[in-house]
Amino acid sequence: MIVAASAFSCVTEYQPDTVSLPPALVVEGQVTDQPGPYTVRLTRTADYSYKTLNLLETGAVVSIEDNQGNRETLREQAPGGVYQTRVGGMQGVAGRSYKLTIQTKSGTRYESEPELITAAPPILKLYTEYRNEPLPNTSLRKQGWDVYLDTKDPEAPGNYYRWEWTHYEAITACQKLPLPDNSYFGIPCCTSCWDIIRCYACINVNSDVNINGQSISRQLIFQAPYTSTTPYYIEIEQQALSKGAYEYWKSARQLINNTGGLFDAAPQTIRGNMRCVSDSTLAVYGYFGASGVVTVPFYVDRSQGQGIPNLDLLITQYAQGCVNCENSIYRTPNKPRWWIN
Repeated sequence: MIVAASAFSCVTEYQPDTVSLPPALVVEGQVTDQPGPYTVRLTRTADYSYKTLNLLETGAVVSIEDNQGNRETLREQAPGGVYQTRVGGMQGVAGRSYKLTIQTKSGTRYESEPELITAAPPILKLYTEYRNEPLPNTSLRKQGWDVYLDTKDPEAPGNYYRWEWTHYEAITACQKLPLPDNSYFGIPCCTSCWDIIRCYACINVNSDVNINGQSISRQLIFQAPYTSTTPYYIEIEQQALSKGAYEYWKSARQLINNTGGLFDAAPQTIRGNMRCVSDSTLAVYGYFGASGVVTVPFYVDRSQGQGIPNLDLLITQYAQGCVNCENSIYRTPNKPRWWIN
């Protein structure tokens, strides 16, 4: 008789240990030579897990001071963790240094290193190039308009740049509810309203190490999507950074773009320019910057796109009433300053 033996194995799901770290303060913010208000965001790191989140740091006393003795205490905004200067309050001045001071609700005190504002050179030209490319292994195509910038680096060495963009989209419905036919039921806004779109994970920086005093040409800013044939409104910022801020954002970009490949650099901790003055053993992360800024509006002409735009789901029904347009970092009832439509 032949007896068949079966092997059974017990498989236990692997549950990795949660990495527990002491909560550390995270600081985000900057002052510029453009009118405020300026915003500082304070959060606390949490345990690393699949539910990782940063916790709001509320109840702090936050102030910005320049090297001329001018000082403003920021006001905490609801729901908390966000602190702002007053409308018409402090404005940064090129040639002055600025420092951020924080005292938490528990009495712990933090300070930034002083940051000098350097005036940003003007943006000389903005222009687009249309792209219509096939998506690999599909019958679909990706099309849009690459937006480029030209500027001139000053003759003096040691200039560092960051570019950011903000898109404002006029909306008619401040709330949308999905319908079974893949359209939306919209609740109108009571007033004019714009959605604010930015790329928070985009870090676009450069320096004059290899091009000092020369032109910076074809600096790619972003790609405007083909979602409509109407003009696409954006505001483009050219920021003059300190060397410390440039190194910080360059390191942050490298960390974000790390794909985890065999030859990628190991993950690193980016501390920034903040320190705890009441306890030097406490970690603090983030960067408080001071930048010269030039902002230029630009309308991308999308009338020559090919085929049907990649439309979002349409609003086919509207409610009778309306809701207020909230004023936040994602939406505003205030007309963009260069809006002409």
